[in-house]
Amino acid sequence: MTSGSPADSVPRFDRFKTMLRGLRASGMCVMYQDNDLNVLMVENAPEFWPSRREIMDGGDAMIFERKVAERVKSAKLGVIEDGIATRIEVPVVSEDQSRWFEVTVEPDTDPSGAAKGIFVAAVEITDLVHREQVLKTLLREVSHRSKNLLAIMQSIAMQTARFSDTLDDFLLKFRGRIQSLSQSQDLVTDSNWRGARFSELLSRQLARYIASNVGLVRRNGVDCYLNPNAALHVGLAIHELSVNSAVYGVLSEGYGHVDIETHKRDEGSESEVLEIRWLEHLAGAADVDAVRARFGSTVLERVVPKAVGGSAIYEIALETVQYRLEIPSSQYEC
Repeated sequence: MTSGSPADSVPRFDRFKTMLRGLRASGMCVMYQDNDLNVLMVENAPEFWPSRREIMDGGDAMIFERKVAERVKSAKLGVIEDGIATRIEVPVVSEDQSRWFEVTVEPDTDPSGAAKGIFVAAVEITDLVHREQVLKTLLREVSHRSKNLLAIMQSIAMQTARFSDTLDDFLLKFRGRIQSLSQSQDLVTDSNWRGARFSELLSRQLARYIASNVGLVRRNGVDCYLNPNAALHVGLAIHELSVNSAVYGVLSEGYGHVDIETHKRDEGSESEVLEIRWLEHLAGAADVDAVRARFGSTVLERVVPKAVGGSAIYEIALETVQYRLEIPSSQYEC
């Protein structure tokens, strides 16, 4: 007695039942249509689709909206005419929401190669489409933010070059400013692009200058979340104030102290603003001309306030350095 293959030993009915169960588990709907697109068979249709009888009687028009049904019909007729399989992604409206399906159409031919019908398989891909949409949105957001960062870096490079005497001087200043942006950007990223809390921004920017003299800087007031744009520019302002202080002020000598205050102020008929105040009490007289003759003054008085849509005052006296930055409510949350 000759033995056949293992598949031949399985009863035809059991094989058919196994295939149907596998089909249901896969979530794939299968159809067969003749050359006139009459539906001769439909199995495993999604629950929210019309009934089998309705689909067999009305065809694609029962499943898809008119314009989508026309697109599906065109694709199927193309397969019948050309004999080349195709695949399209189409929406099906259910409870006012679009659910997406990948529809594959393959020709069924007779021995002579002439088309006699089509095999159709439809698989829901709604989750995949949504993920792709989210990814595209994120990529657009990353592109937008990258362009903003590049514009900021370009501005910093130009202004740094303008106020640098030598290449080494330029590189030293530019690296410091880029590092400042990087530190602020890390906080923004860690918050899932919400922004950065002022206290964290301050600590990150001051860390290298007050490692051994934490008591030189005193902070009080509200601790607001600055949005990503404000976080980058306020971080840059803190960096410039810190560098100035490390060269000419309290952080260079370890004498005196810096008071940093943040509070919200009601502008009456106008919107509320956040005022950030840096007040540096020097132990001795400052070289006012030396402090002002730096790019830092341009950042503090023009670049930062313009970027956040606010205003700023930078005042240098013999024994104090004061910087006040006002930020509109659209740039922070408290």
